[in-house]
This record gives sequence, C-alpha cells and structure tokens, in this order.
Amino acid sequence: MKGRNGISPGPLRKSALLINPWIHDFAAYDYWLQPLGLLYLASFLRSNGLEVNLINCLDPFHPAMKMVSKAPQRYAAGHGKFFQREIEKPRPLKGIPRKYKRYGISPELFRQELKSVPSPSVILVTSMMTYWYTGVAETIRIAREVHPGVPVILGGNYATLCNDHASSNSGADFVIAGEAENSLQDVLEIAGAAPRYLPDGDDLDSLPYPAFDLLGSPAQVPIQSSRGCPFRCVYCASPVLNRKFRRRDPIKVADEIQFWSSRGLRNFSIYDDAFLVKPEEMAMPLMKEVIARGIACRFHCPNGLHLRGISGETALLMKRSGFETLRFGFETSELQRQIATGGKVRGEDLLAAVGHLKSAGYKDREIGVYLLCGLPGQPASEIRASIDFVKSCGARPILAEFSPIPGTFLWDECRKNSQFDLDEPLFHNNTLLPCAGEDLSMEFYRDLKRLSRI
Repeated sequence: MKGRNGISPGPLRKSALLINPWIHDFAAYDYWLQPLGLLYLASFLRSNGLEVNLINCLDPFHPAMKMVSKAPQRYAAGHGKFFQREIEKPRPLKGIPRKYKRYGISPELFRQELKSVPSPSVILVTSMMTYWYTGVAETIRIAREVHPGVPVILGGNYATLCNDHASSNSGADFVIAGEAENSLQDVLEIAGAAPRYLPDGDDLDSLPYPAFDLLGSPAQVPIQSSRGCPFRCVYCASPVLNRKFRRRDPIKVADEIQFWSSRGLRNFSIYDDAFLVKPEEMAMPLMKEVIARGIACRFHCPNGLHLRGISGETALLMKRSGFETLRFGFETSELQRQIATGGKVRGEDLLAAVGHLKSAGYKDREIGVYLLCGLPGQPASEIRASIDFVKSCGARPILAEFSPIPGTFLWDECRKNSQFDLDEPLFHNNTLLPCAGEDLSMEFYRDLKRLSRI
C-alpha cells in the first residue's frame, strides 16, 4: 500500500463508504458487470464491526436518474446499457474522432448521494480497466470535496496493474495492489478499527458471501467458483491480479447459488478464468447439484470459457442446468500464434466442442467464440481467416479488440509495436486498436466486424 501526502489514518470511527466509480470511455456496455471485489470487501468490513455504505456510480436503475434522463435499455437477463452523458475528451485523446462519455449516474446525483452519507472513517474506491482511470480520478475528486479530510483508498485492477500511475494520478491517499483481503488489516488501521476477523484468501469457501444487499435489488449476481488460472496466456492479466489458482468446493458454490435463488435471483454470471478447466473438479459436480436441487436459474458466461472442457456430458449438463450465454476463448485459428500465445486450444478443440454443444441443443448464435483482433504483429488476413474458420465450425465469431495490459508476458512486445506511448493508460483503450499493424485500418476493421455477424 502506498500513502500520499503523508495522510495519517483516520480517527476511531467505525464506518466505511465504498464507491464503484464512473466509466469514461468511447463506448461501454454492461455485460453483467458488478463490483464483486468491492462487495467482498464490504462483507469483510462488516465482519469487523464497521458500518458500510455503498454508492454505485454505474447504477442503471437509479430512480432519481429516471427523472432527468431516459432510462437505458436493459434486458431481463441482467445486461444492458448504462446512463450516459457526453464529456470532454482527455487531452491525449483529443485527436480521436469519436464521442467520449461518462457512463453512470450524473455528478449532481453523485454529490447528493455523498451528502446523504454521514462522514465516514474511510472511503474505498475500486477500479476496473486501466484506461478508465479518469473516471476513477473524477469520482475521488468529488468524494474528497464532499468529505474533506477522510482518507481515500483505491484498489482494483487499475490500482494493481498501474500502481505507480494510480499513486500519482488518481487522487487517492493510499493505493492497494492485489486482492483486497491481503490489505484488510491496513484498511482497518486507516479506519481506526481493531481487527476482529481477517479472511483466509487461500480458503475461498471461508469467505462471507459478497454484500449484494448493498446494491438494492440487483438483476443478477456474479458467482465466483475460483480465482486465478492455471494457464499463462501471454496477453492475460490473471497471473498479475491473482496470487495463484484456487478453487472452491462445488457443493459450497451450489449452496451460495441456492441462497441467492431463495431471495428471488434467477440470473447468475460467471467470470471465472478457468471454470471449465478440469470440469470433473468443479463445473460438472456443480451443475449436477443445481439440477438435483431443482434450482431454476440462468447462467451467463461473458468471460471466455475453456473449449477443451466441453464434452458430450458437459454440454448436456450445461443445457439442463441453465447455461444460456456461452462465450469461449479461441483467439485465433492460426496455429503458430495459438502456440505462441499460450497453446491453450487448437482448431480441432473448437470443432469438437461445437459438435457437442449442438447435440445438446444449442444453436449457432448461442455459441459465441472470441477472436482477438489487433495483437502485435497480427496481420488482418489472420483475423479474416479466423472468422471464416469459426463460421465453418457452426459457431458465432465475436471480435475482441486487443488491449495491452502492463505486467503481462506480451507487454514489452506491445510497447515496441504500438504507435502510442503506452505509459499513458488511456492508450490501452481497445477502441484504438493500439497495437494493430498498418494493414488493419479502422475501415478494414469495420469490414471484419460486418463479416463476423451471422
């Protein structure tokens, strides 16, 4: 944890204000996003006797916003658009001919929410994409204006991946890298509270459930069955964000799903990096338990599932237990790049998985396959060939614009190949295709997007 301006821990007041900040970007869509780490932290703090309040700047259902802005389009499954307002582009992005927006509630409403909360002992702000940091900085600036003198702690992905940058540019007093429970004792000290309970991050089943009640009535909740990943793909930040690969007991995961289901929730998202890796250890026993208990739910997997985990039995269990939104990581059909980026899957794995999924009753459009677009040194022809290959397998290709991530094995190559100065996190933005070669123009990219639609 890094301190700023010599700020000392706050007085002995046992309360914490947690904030999920705005997104500043050219485009943003809610694919089952929830601030899961922040909500786990809320439960840890409650277990230590703190009163906890939450302000969700991304709340798409805030009733006060509906009085001043058109309600964003949302879907029953729990995904959809955010409230949005066009804002001035940051100076490094001035030359990009696209509108730039703040996604979430209005600053006026945010100030009202801040004023409604008694002055807390500590303010904790999370962060997601590195290139969303201006939204984080704006959130912290306003929070400090309304609650001057209260220590502000920043954690999350941006704080971990760009720790020095966050310490200098976020406006936070303290910047935490890594998993929240590892710094809980420091957070309690800053809040002026003596620790009663320190979680064991190696035993994920020992952790209290995330404090989803702070979200009011969420349309969906994420379920975490594991952290980390046993693979070491060169473009992925999982090894940086997670100390090691850990799994829960699938029966305990089923217990949690049943707990939330008994409270009226039907939609669950799974963002785990390795849910289908060795499916006999987690996915299959979990799905069998959901079926045996008769839990009526729908699962959405916006992160890339592991293709090699799909067998005839796995596919049938997924269909019977309610897996609706399927996304798989394939990245490219080019063999040498498959090997160079981690060797996780091959073309024959995709073909076999699609066959099993279709036999289980899934349609072409329901089988989404991610293809990375804009990797360093990747020719446009490779992307086109990958789209054609996925279609020939009977699945739906989905282009995933590559974003360079500090700390990954590919980072140095990204810096060498990018036309942008990647020390500025705004240039990590995947909208810019920051590491794409000269033959992947924006016009050609738009053609590829059209080609990928089925």
